[in-house]
Amino acid sequence: MEKKRVYTFGNGKAEGKADMKNLLGGKGANLAEMNLIGVPVPPGFTITTEVCAEYYDLGQDKVVELLTKEVEKAVANIEGLMNSKFGDIENPLLLSVRSGARASMPGMMDTILNLGLNDEVVEGLVRKTGNARFAWDSYRRFVQMYGDVVLGMKPTNKEDIDPFEAIIEEVKEEKGVALDNQLTVDDLKDLVKRFKAAVKNQTGKDFPTCAYEQLWGAVCAVFNSWMNERAILYRKMEGIPAEWGTAVTVQAMVFGNMGDTSATGVCFSRDAGNGEDLFNGEYLINAQGEDVVAGIRTPMQITKIGSQRWAELAGVSEEKRAGEFASLEEAMPEIYKELDAIQTKLENHYRDMQDMEFTVQDGKLWFLQTRNGKRTGFAMVKIAMDLLKQGMIDEKTALNRVEPNKLDELLHPVFDKKALAKANVLVKGLPASPGAATGQIVFFADDATVWADEGRKVILVRIETSPEDLAGMAVAEGILTARGGMTSHAAVVARGMGKCCVSGAGALNIDYKKRTIEVNGKLLKEGDYLSINGTTGEVYEGKIETIAAEVSGDFDDLMKLADKYTKLQVRTNADTPHDAQIARDFGAVGIGLCRTEHMFFEGEKIKAMREMILAENAEGRKKALAKILPYQQEDFKGIFKAMNGFPVTVRLLDPPLHEFVPHDLKGQEDMAKTMGVSVEIIRQRVHSLSEQNPMLGHRGCRLGNTYPEITEMQTRAILGAALELKKEGIIAKPEIMVPLTGILYEFKEQEGVIRSAAEKLFAEKGDRIDFSVGTMIEIPRAALTADRIASSAEFFSFGTNDLTQLTFGYSRDDIASFLPVYLEKKILKVDPFQVLDQKGVGQLVRMATEKGRSIRPDLKCGICGEHGGEPSSVKFCHRVGLNYVSCSPFRVPIARLAAAQAAIEE
Repeated sequence: MEKKRVYTFGNGKAEGKADMKNLLGGKGANLAEMNLIGVPVPPGFTITTEVCAEYYDLGQDKVVELLTKEVEKAVANIEGLMNSKFGDIENPLLLSVRSGARASMPGMMDTILNLGLNDEVVEGLVRKTGNARFAWDSYRRFVQMYGDVVLGMKPTNKEDIDPFEAIIEEVKEEKGVALDNQLTVDDLKDLVKRFKAAVKNQTGKDFPTCAYEQLWGAVCAVFNSWMNERAILYRKMEGIPAEWGTAVTVQAMVFGNMGDTSATGVCFSRDAGNGEDLFNGEYLINAQGEDVVAGIRTPMQITKIGSQRWAELAGVSEEKRAGEFASLEEAMPEIYKELDAIQTKLENHYRDMQDMEFTVQDGKLWFLQTRNGKRTGFAMVKIAMDLLKQGMIDEKTALNRVEPNKLDELLHPVFDKKALAKANVLVKGLPASPGAATGQIVFFADDATVWADEGRKVILVRIETSPEDLAGMAVAEGILTARGGMTSHAAVVARGMGKCCVSGAGALNIDYKKRTIEVNGKLLKEGDYLSINGTTGEVYEGKIETIAAEVSGDFDDLMKLADKYTKLQVRTNADTPHDAQIARDFGAVGIGLCRTEHMFFEGEKIKAMREMILAENAEGRKKALAKILPYQQEDFKGIFKAMNGFPVTVRLLDPPLHEFVPHDLKGQEDMAKTMGVSVEIIRQRVHSLSEQNPMLGHRGCRLGNTYPEITEMQTRAILGAALELKKEGIIAKPEIMVPLTGILYEFKEQEGVIRSAAEKLFAEKGDRIDFSVGTMIEIPRAALTADRIASSAEFFSFGTNDLTQLTFGYSRDDIASFLPVYLEKKILKVDPFQVLDQKGVGQLVRMATEKGRSIRPDLKCGICGEHGGEPSSVKFCHRVGLNYVSCSPFRVPIARLAAAQAAIEE
């Protein structure tokens, strides 16, 4: 039986359904589902995602050959349902061609509308509809969109506008009009003529007139767009595999630009910015969908309450709002009532917030798309918890509805109120995506990426953004646009990224060529500082200080719910009482990594440390270490106090000694002066400490075994702090960790020093405290011989940063020189220092855990590398039976949620 490549839908029937997203893409599957539940959808068909793979394997000509019969049959089905004919002069059927991957990728791929028009068909459309303006407006839109998407009519210079837009501006100037909709039918005819001439001039070919030639060009352009730069970048950012491919959905056109009884819009069943359970959206009368999404015209609100809120923000009077900016609820009450009923039906059916596109053609409502809506982290949490409270979903579903990494957005800073009170508001736009951002003005995406690479914080300022701006949006602190509403490209993508965004700030006069903004008599240049508030829509001149955000009650409820299901504990990596307290506040149940070397770099501590390094013998080192001891003990007291009653894993000194001495001449001269020795002595000592490969050199347990007095001092500081706190009634649970163990005897040597130092201290103080001694598994040999090491070590902590370095043979410091090429060529799918390599490094973790517990069944195991806060790595740690993961304080909530999801998925 021949493979089925095309699935039809229409008139309440469909060959697909909602659970076929992998095959039909999100758009195709949901269009089929809407047909099955009685939502009015223009008929059409979907070409499967499998064909996208065939397209790249077999080539364009072969795929067109494979599809021709099925596509022609599917077009005939649309013709029958719409009582019109594709390419016919008297009764023409026009089509739309859209992309649709299984994961939502808003605006990243291409769309072509009004397909099937030519000079004869447009006249037939005039006769059929009696509406010449609509017909010629559709034709000029089609030539413009097809020319851009299929024929590659792009600006040759980034500072130039789209060549078609340039022609429109030229005609408007000639005719003395300000808006597109003020152009006459003859003006639109002239536009089409000029557009086609521009196509011929730039491509050397006439604009295609055959309907099927147009259709195949559009279908192939959508497949091609799966591999365009913006789609590839978006997939990398969202973790969407390239092999998934996109489906192509072809539908009968319905028209929102047929006059004042027609409209187009985008709506959400709940607020995508703050999660409020309030139907909202935007629409335009006498327009087509791209006008709303592209932000070319600033749209009006769908609901009356939304319109009133918008008017308040924009400073528009109630009289003007109710007239010129009336909501759909007021302007088309019957359509609104039907729209409201269907959006409720769709949310109840999918049990999630829906993002919908609709068109009103001459008083009839059509739905073009529904999907689970992109939302901010704040909204994601609120919507999940609200749906749970409303009984629409259960607890496990609520936990799975929140993407762990999106929790990071809830912790974004906000503007300091005192600084805000002194700030000058330049302009107010629409609060498109919440948060606060300060940075330097930059106008172009490629410049934004360069500036960001240089360490500069930027605000990307555009008239309106397009998918080509994705790379710049990704690196910007925030995004500001002069045009567009709450459903524009800038708004939707910014929310998906968790970026602060203000859209539709119409008072901005942006000049790309001069690289300036003129606003209310003030001139700002590229590089000047701006601050934007995506929660209020306000734009401020200059820098404004930010402070940490306060998390919501819904966030706390989500975390409590996570704790109900999680089995894997979450600790933190913290070296100071401040960081430890932040982590406690975020729910950490201990410290999995306290790096003692970070404590040596302040004031008197670094002097004593350098004195120890300069010492000629053990006695000299002990004398210098005696000066460090009280400082270390105070540091540990603060950390143990912050983690009162929770375990704290303290890693003994790990880096090589060369890191504690200056390598520049001025620093060496300063050190010589402080130490009271000659510069030459310092230079000789620095030279003697240098190593060819210090990360594999004299560090970790090797340092402690060579200079046991360092381990002795640190042991006394750790346990001395715990004993002092015991007197104050504060419980400390120290776990002393030996770094870089590769051989059992390395560990046993250090363990002997630790336990001997502990017994001496306990005898001196007349008191004792429980503690454990374990090791960091970060060398492959340690993982391979974990059963031997576990005969002495009481716990394992996997240092997955170094374990990844040593397993791959990649240096974390130097991987950037080849990682981009490896990712591009798919030699690596992800950066192994960000996402745990489960097949290699992960198997060492699994093996070491199993081997260790074969000797010591109650062996506590955790990880403390950067992977401890990365969701997929956390889930792997759950599956292999670790006791905990440890991560930076601000990633603790992410790890807690990922751990709960891992337990639910089990």
